Amino acid sequence: MGNLVGTSTMNIFKKKEKKPLPIETMFKLPSPIPIWPPGDGFASGTIDLGGLEVFQVSNFTKIWATHEGGPDNLGATFLEPSSIPDGFFVLGFYAQPNNVSLFGRVLVAKDVTNDPENSTLKQPIDYTLVWSSQPEPIKQDGISYIWLPTPPEGYKAVGQLVTTTPEKPSLDKIRCVRADLTDECKSDEWIWGRNNLNVYSLKPSNIGIQSMGVPTGTFLAQIDGSSAGQTIACLKNVKMNLSSMPNISQINALMHEYSPLIYYHPDEEYLPSSVGWYFDNGALLYKKGDESNPVPIDRTGSNLPQGGWDDDTYWIDLPIDKVDKEKVKKGNLGFAGGYLHVKPMLGATFTDIAIWVFFPFNGPARAKVEFFNISLGKIGEHVGDWEHVTLRVSNFTGELTRVYLSQHSKGMWIEGSTIEFRDGNKPVVYSSLHGHAFYSKPGLVLQGKGGIGIRNDTAKSDKVMDIGAQFLVVAAEYLEGSDGAVVEPPWLNYARKWGPKIDYDIDGEMHKVAKFLPGKLKKAFEKFIQSLPNEVLGEEGPIGPKMKDVWNGDERT
Repeated sequence: MGNLVGTSTMNIFKKKEKKPLPIETMFKLPSPIPIWPPGDGFASGTIDLGGLEVFQVSNFTKIWATHEGGPDNLGATFLEPSSIPDGFFVLGFYAQPNNVSLFGRVLVAKDVTNDPENSTLKQPIDYTLVWSSQPEPIKQDGISYIWLPTPPEGYKAVGQLVTTTPEKPSLDKIRCVRADLTDECKSDEWIWGRNNLNVYSLKPSNIGIQSMGVPTGTFLAQIDGSSAGQTIACLKNVKMNLSSMPNISQINALMHEYSPLIYYHPDEEYLPSSVGWYFDNGALLYKKGDESNPVPIDRTGSNLPQGGWDDDTYWIDLPIDKVDKEKVKKGNLGFAGGYLHVKPMLGATFTDIAIWVFFPFNGPARAKVEFFNISLGKIGEHVGDWEHVTLRVSNFTGELTRVYLSQHSKGMWIEGSTIEFRDGNKPVVYSSLHGHAFYSKPGLVLQGKGGIGIRNDTAKSDKVMDIGAQFLVVAAEYLEGSDGAVVEPPWLNYARKWGPKIDYDIDGEMHKVAKFLPGKLKKAFEKFIQSLPNEVLGEEGPIGPKMKDVWNGDERT
């Protein structure tokens, strides 16, 4: 990322706070981004969306800030993109909460059609005042005014502006985009709010490997009940030729640079393994109606049924022999690795590298009930467990921007500015004890509320997995037909469950635990357990990565 520029660079934030705000520091990756291997359009700086060329800007000049409200009650800052390349134009300003380092990226655009009659960009014809901070009794740097551009017919606004004077901005200050190059968008993360005003970041309404919506990085300031949000659009990659995506050499280089380090709890018994190790060490394929004749599985899964759907006809289970079963349940960290699905996201302006990790067994859960820490017996146990970490990389620069951590049936995105890094630009990830949910920090995360929940304990130990040491690209559909096409292993197209349905008595297990709790807590605990999804209860094994919704779509949060 570049540095903040402009006449106010040295004193961009007024010294009203005794303690510097996090946003006063610009986030940079710990190590410089390397020069990537040669290829087509990946990390070339610009992307052609179909007559509209866009460039990613990370240099800003501060316009206005408030010092209360928003996340952590630290306020928010509104900034104007600066250091715009020749021929490119601003599409909207940027806003961010003050509680994290400045990490913004917005797109600026250039018309490359050479068709003045049907240009992809045009000036607005007017502005509408959305909101002014003048009547607000808040801690702020002067008075601000937020404006919505009025686009000419056939064009749409894709961002808003901020000024510190009541006069309307110059019509040359911003550009609107031809409607066919825009897509519907919706609010994403909450940035700041005051009374009936709320400010959000924006993202396309539909996100997936086939979706063409492109976020500009701008914000939406909206008065409750206003229709202003319907007039702000995202961009659309109508060209969608995927030339901005990385080739195999570049994928390997990205993994060398950004491969996560996954720490397992020092008490973790159920570690990951490779799929091949699991099959080689006695995992069995069962068929409904013929349960007495399970079949050993080839290490590549070549004898697994291919395609179909999760119809409970087949499932995978541990070895029958008790000694072998206990051995396989514990996994083998030395043979473990990451299985990569590389896919275009956000109109191929980003690459998502989903790194899937396999565990032969998910251990029993533990709960916290106010002051009591209790084992849940068999609750939470199941055969087969798939978790994943996703790296979101900018196709403009090759910079790692966000990391997604799966956590049971959902997960969360972590901005680059809040990630722990080691050994250069490698993100650090923590796996929860027995449950294998991934978190960005060590400690306890309680899955529940009111002091009652499933414990997710994480900590550093010498049980660490460097994904970069052993990984395999198992899918990259956009490379089909190219010299770098990826051959999918047979096990990836196995559509059934990686573990059997467990028939243990959930109520019985629950009562074994609840009988040790006081009456009031007992009822609250039982109600909580009954609300948990099957995936957390451990009633049945999971389906494989390719069969999950996130394979072709966005991550679940």
